[in-house]
Amino acid sequence: MIQIAVCDDEKVMAEKNRQLVRQAASQEHIACDTAVYTDGKALLYDIAEDGFFYDLLLLDIEMPGISGMELVSKIKPSLPDVKVIFITSHIEYAVDAFELSIFRYVPKAELNQRLVNAAREALRLIALEDGRTYTVSDSRRLERIPYRDILYIQKDGKNSCIYSPRGPLRVRKSLQTVYGELSAPEFLFLDRGCIANLIHIMQVRDGMALLKNGELLPISRSHLAGVKELINQYWGEHIG
Repeated sequence: MIQIAVCDDEKVMAEKNRQLVRQAASQEHIACDTAVYTDGKALLYDIAEDGFFYDLLLLDIEMPGISGMELVSKIKPSLPDVKVIFITSHIEYAVDAFELSIFRYVPKAELNQRLVNAAREALRLIALEDGRTYTVSDSRRLERIPYRDILYIQKDGKNSCIYSPRGPLRVRKSLQTVYGELSAPEFLFLDRGCIANLIHIMQVRDGMALLKNGELLPISRSHLAGVKELINQYWGEHIG
């Protein structure tokens, strides 16, 4: 069940946005719960103080008390992976929204045409990232790593090293074995010694893959064309 919060200081607009995002969820056949707020500070308190969890936020930027921009900057430490769709009347906010890693920016003037599509794309991505884990086990530990947390996996001699926000994790398996066990289309070889997670690739340029966390991974010349093709195909199928 995907958790969604809608926040707009105008109650009528908040309810309209809730209806549009529920329409998007229905079109994608995705189950969701939606909470509506008319006070950004109340939403912030529920998340930062009471531990409420949301996968997707639909936020008005221009709100009294605390703006959508301020709200996101304060929420991100508690929900670093939350997807945010900004709704605003002022196009000049788009640049700042990009810098905050906002998923989409929807002008109020085009709300009916664009919000449902933006919400559908966000919901697809959330559903894609959710629920699957890779299990690492030996005589000393059993650990499950969510697929969405895996940034990349590198060959480490005869073993493999999985990199995620929690740090590197060495497993006593070959890279090819790990790749086969993942069995998921978002993982692809950048070269013979590295598998990357497409979800985290922001850009491919000059033979390098730029990840969301700022890391750069080299792509071998023999893999470059195939990597670009797979990225285009993958996001076309899952997001476009």
